[in-house]
Amino acid sequence: MGTKLLVIDDDANICEMLKVYFENEGYQVKTASDGIDGLQFFKIFEPDLVLLDIMMPKKDGWQVCREIREISQKPIIMITAKGEVFDKVLGLELGADDFIVKPFDMKELSARIKAVLRRSSAHSKTADDEVVRFDNIEISQAKYELKLKGETIDIPPKELQLLYFLASNCNRVFTRDQLLDKVWGFDYLGDSRTVDVHVKRLREKLEGVSDKWTLKTVWGVGYKFELLE
Repeated sequence: MGTKLLVIDDDANICEMLKVYFENEGYQVKTASDGIDGLQFFKIFEPDLVLLDIMMPKKDGWQVCREIREISQKPIIMITAKGEVFDKVLGLELGADDFIVKPFDMKELSARIKAVLRRSSAHSKTADDEVVRFDNIEISQAKYELKLKGETIDIPPKELQLLYFLASNCNRVFTRDQLLDKVWGFDYLGDSRTVDVHVKRLREKLEGVSDKWTLKTVWGVGYKFELLE
């Protein structure tokens, strides 16, 4: 059976166009015209990837993304007519894996889907049991779980992915562009300062947890997870 795609978009023409195109590419495709139906189909159809519009009736794409992330880490590509940096940053912070703006080229969308699926497959094969542990901190990217001093802490997916990546490469400095490439996983078109925002929020969560490591700024370069012992 082919890879399963779920398209959630209130534009019937786009749904039909995507369904025809990707079925011809060998995918199984289901469509939903609003957020509520989309969430129901997600649970029933169990897709490998979701193409998710933002502006929809009943529940918008932001809320659908939040609710999917509460139960699953299946890849999500946000599709919207909006191209503002804010929309991209918000979508990524909520756990979306990629972002494409209408009108889009079908070949580009197909390439993005394949790239996201490759990253998702590689993660599922290599990270199922991987946990990074240091003094008073435990980070599981497979479970999307952060424990500080033994207590599980609520954390958005992209913050956890960023912290996991830095801690997995402790004492190594990464530029903002490198972090966007490694953590966000595609050619990010927005402001690289989104990394600064994520680091600031992480520091607020990590303050006072341990004196044996720190999330350090290397001025003029980027960031690193530094061991202090």
